[in-house]
Amino acid sequence: MNILIVSEKNSLFVRSAMEQFTELEYHVVVESLDVQKISKLKDSFEALILYMESDGEDKTQDIVYLRDKAVEEDIPIFYMGDEAESLKRLIPDHVLQHVFQRPIDIKQVVQKIDEYIKSYGRHVKKKILVVDDSGAMLRNIKGWLENDYQVILANSGAMAIKYLATNRPDLVLLDYEMPVVDGSQVLEMIRTETEFSDVPVIFLTSKNDKESILKVMTLKPEGYLLKTMEPDRIVQEIHNFFEKRKRI
Repeated sequence: MNILIVSEKNSLFVRSAMEQFTELEYHVVVESLDVQKISKLKDSFEALILYMESDGEDKTQDIVYLRDKAVEEDIPIFYMGDEAESLKRLIPDHVLQHVFQRPIDIKQVVQKIDEYIKSYGRHVKKKILVVDDSGAMLRNIKGWLENDYQVILANSGAMAIKYLATNRPDLVLLDYEMPVVDGSQVLEMIRTETEFSDVPVIFLTSKNDKESILKVMTLKPEGYLLKTMEPDRIVQEIHNFFEKRKRI
């Protein structure tokens, strides 16, 4: 499992943390807070540790890139340093898992992150790709599901197909009504690609009239969910889907 430490400099903390994570059999990558360098990293990370000795105001663009990468790839961020309030304005709570302020106990930091990864890390969660052209809907669904699942977001059919080309989710939640390439076209592309043709798909739709539902179901997805359903019910339907899969 990989951990990314992003730091302004190779400090004693960074070296000590790297050593302790390595003893726990993690592969640690250390990089400076620089968009150009971070964008070239190809590894998939279980956690991202941001260690800063300043308020980061001159690094806003780099922090925003880091935030977007963490949201897109469902990577939790752990922050070490002072001036956390300015950072919280840039990184949402569901991404910023924990803030460690000085004095920092390195052993405690490593232990807490290790416990988080083993309990909630991406390797122990089912992976759900959510495809919807609405940013608000994507954020809502991620918020509802992220405690139990690894949630990957795509705001278009093209982005979903690009993701599927190199990754295999356990489920795709697919918006039926999307511009340019709609849900039915995305499902057709999924079913014609050998590598991921059997990935289960559940449609998301805002229309609950009989004609619309029949049109959705003729495409033979694993099911459909109405966007107007209560969040708790949507989450329970996802749980039920995976429980049924266990018995097949």
